[in-house]
Amino acid sequence: MPVIALQQNLNLVANPASTHGVGSAVCVLPSAETLGARLLRDGVVAPHIMVEALSVHHQRRHHLVDVLLSRGAVDTQTLYASIATHWNVGVIDLATSPPDPRLLESMAHVTCLREGLLPWRELGATTVIVTAYPDEFARHQVWLETLFGPITMAVAPLCAIETALLAQRGTKLARRSESRVAEPESCRKFHANSLRTPVLAALLLIVLIGFISPLGMMFGLTIVALLAMYSFTGLKIAALIALGRDRHHFEPPPLIAHLPIVSAMVALYGESNIAAQLVERLGQLDYPRELLDILLVVEAEDRMTRNALACADLPGWMRVIVVPKGAVQTKPRALNYALDHCRGAIIGVYDAEDAPEPDQIRKVVNRFHQRGPDVACLQGILDYYNPRSNWLARCFTIEYASWFRLFLPGIERLGLAVPLGGTTLFFRRTALESLGGWDAHNVTEDADLGMRIARHGYRTELIDSATMEEANCRAFPWVKQRSRWIKGYMMTWITHMRDPKLLWRQLGAWQFVGFQVMFLGSIMQALLAPLLWSFWIVMLGFEHPLVSAMPPGLFVALYGSFFFTEALNILFGVIGIRRTTHRVNPLWVPTLALYHPLASLAAYKAFWELLTCPFYWDKTSHGHFDFG
Repeated sequence: MPVIALQQNLNLVANPASTHGVGSAVCVLPSAETLGARLLRDGVVAPHIMVEALSVHHQRRHHLVDVLLSRGAVDTQTLYASIATHWNVGVIDLATSPPDPRLLESMAHVTCLREGLLPWRELGATTVIVTAYPDEFARHQVWLETLFGPITMAVAPLCAIETALLAQRGTKLARRSESRVAEPESCRKFHANSLRTPVLAALLLIVLIGFISPLGMMFGLTIVALLAMYSFTGLKIAALIALGRDRHHFEPPPLIAHLPIVSAMVALYGESNIAAQLVERLGQLDYPRELLDILLVVEAEDRMTRNALACADLPGWMRVIVVPKGAVQTKPRALNYALDHCRGAIIGVYDAEDAPEPDQIRKVVNRFHQRGPDVACLQGILDYYNPRSNWLARCFTIEYASWFRLFLPGIERLGLAVPLGGTTLFFRRTALESLGGWDAHNVTEDADLGMRIARHGYRTELIDSATMEEANCRAFPWVKQRSRWIKGYMMTWITHMRDPKLLWRQLGAWQFVGFQVMFLGSIMQALLAPLLWSFWIVMLGFEHPLVSAMPPGLFVALYGSFFFTEALNILFGVIGIRRTTHRVNPLWVPTLALYHPLASLAAYKAFWELLTCPFYWDKTSHGHFDFG
């Protein structure tokens, strides 16, 4: 509506809770119900759809506007034209008439997003407040008048309000998304230069020892490698034993009077080829559409993905969040930015290629309802829908089957901190916001968040619900992805070990030791594994200097431990793959002995990047092997 028309309507809408019908002596109070009657009268919405929408609006206390849009009952432009007529106010085109930036400083952007409000312009002594939900405007009137004095109402869709906020405050919001986590628990102040000197000194010391006593150097490094291998092997045995003691008994689904809104964020970058498949896969979720809030989070500079999403026929329960350019460009920064745009009390994270089980959201809601507030996070199971693409895909599938179906559930039952996976994660919003969200600079933000959850007294539980995704089964992209994960583990260990005494107090002795084994142990194992592999040359008839120097009994014990560790790895793989629906031949499991060297190659790449470009995000491309 033009500014002149708005000025003509100031007297009519100064008190939006008591608008009078034209030509009527009876006071008409516009509401969601009377809006429904108007939409029916004008033939905008079919009667059966409106009856169902009003029922949902009453039972679930959800905005009628969102219910209608999520169900595709009416397009946004038509709906808001009817809303404007019903409340006798104007529809503001925020794209051509942006808000006054001075007014925006008076209201927190989180409040704007959560309540669907936007201070727009001053017309004389009156401030125009744009709202997406006019039936709720009266509830905000008192505190809005405290901030702005006399006010009047106009309307605009929530997506337009979000876009206007991005245009006006994008740079400020981008900076905030990079520093949500408290500085002592973030790696953003890490400088590679500060690590190069001690690393160079350590390498020179190793070279010096090797020059003086090559055998002594090999012996020392072998001891470190064996400690890493034995500690991780011991943890896997403990996890397997703990998993055998079934402590989780069947719990019938609870009766929940009012299901919560669940927001799920999907960070996209260079994903223009999977937009349609993503909508189809997430469309299989059977949670009520008016309570499902899917945010497709895309970088402002990623024109390819933005154009693809603009051309896609997105349902009303999906929306695009554009992340402004910042100092770093990482998935956790994008998630931090989008977190304020989420409407749900439960926050989820999916990857671009994910295909979750249809009842997954219901399982999440039920588990959170059954647990106390100390359970801040639920981690789902990750699996692959292309295990037969090639050998690498089979190995990746076997590895993930043992990790998510054996190891992580086992360490959860052991009471250790769970290093989270990057997808199929669900959080209580209050807990996630109290932790500051994700560390925007950590390239393995999920594992870091898992540690911060434990440090602050929260718990993570595993849920028996799988999400299928695409196995990264091309050698070079696999190494790039794994190097990012290992670099993130390195960064996470350095960050949390800044103050070991504080970490000990927060975690306790048991979780502190578990952290060292899972993070430092896995890093050292990946880096030093080639040293242990060198012992296998004896089986080929070659001499090994350390074997020649050790007593025969020690040699037998050493080889026995190697065979035991490999047998345990095979056992984990066989049990894990049998817990999936895949028909992968167990004979593929021993071939993981040829798969693990790729992780060592990735570890060296990660170590080099830690010293040169620690915050570089090596993006994994998706959509090469599809679901069908």
